[in-house]
Amino acid sequence: MTPTSALLSCAGRPVGRYTYLPTPEGRPYFHPVTTLAGVPVTEEHPADHLHHLGTSVAVPDVAGHNFWGGRTFVRDQGPTELDNHGVQRHLGWKLRDPDGFVEELSWEADHTELLREHRTVAAAQLSDTAWALDFSFSLTNRGTDDLSIGSPATNGRPGAGYGGFFWRAPKEPAAPAVFNGFGDGEEAVHGRVADWVAMTGDGWTLVFAGATDETRRDPWFVRTTQYPGVGSSLAAAERLPVPAGATVVRRVVTVIADGRLDRATAAAYVRRAVTA
Repeated sequence: MTPTSALLSCAGRPVGRYTYLPTPEGRPYFHPVTTLAGVPVTEEHPADHLHHLGTSVAVPDVAGHNFWGGRTFVRDQGPTELDNHGVQRHLGWKLRDPDGFVEELSWEADHTELLREHRTVAAAQLSDTAWALDFSFSLTNRGTDDLSIGSPATNGRPGAGYGGFFWRAPKEPAAPAVFNGFGDGEEAVHGRVADWVAMTGDGWTLVFAGATDETRRDPWFVRTTQYPGVGSSLAAAERLPVPAGATVVRRVVTVIADGRLDRATAAAYVRRAVTA
């Protein structure tokens, strides 16, 4: 391992690698993440979106600065290459253990700190074939000016409300299946509020659950046909204000399981993971 990455372990085996110094895309991220049997469930720099990086917190618009990577969606203009990219800078560890860590980060653009992040990550075994990644982050505006978080949707692109916790899954010959507690397919789950949403592919299932009331109110951003990805949207339809001195807190718990889970089993794992 290089000094810019750390291993996350669960049940006595490595299940994720965390690269914590900024990449050219500007953020720390997990890749690869695997099931307990070793099946990879993340993708890094895929050909369809080179700026997708496994599991991360990626936001396309923080006060006009891009913390997502790639082009920026400009109203009445579309995706545009802009020199507006920010960086999530690793400041240090508050805690660092094999099964988790607490990290401090600075979200910076134009040599100015826009947000200070407190990030907590923990891995927990749920069964012989499933484990949970508990990922929480708090974003504090330590400046004197109010700011807001946006998305391509809030900037004029309907349905593109991505930004926040985001998971890029591996692209396989067949598109993955997605479902939540009351529907199946991308159209049924994308842009909807639900306690959890599941994506299942060749030998693996991911079940994403909002673990706080505020997180559960955020709609899910889901893609299956264009590429496989799931995110919890901070600004799905309206900009999210972060006044000076205010803090935004979100927590997503992801169940990573071997095999294809059905709806009842996915829901049972969510109940176990969130309460644990």
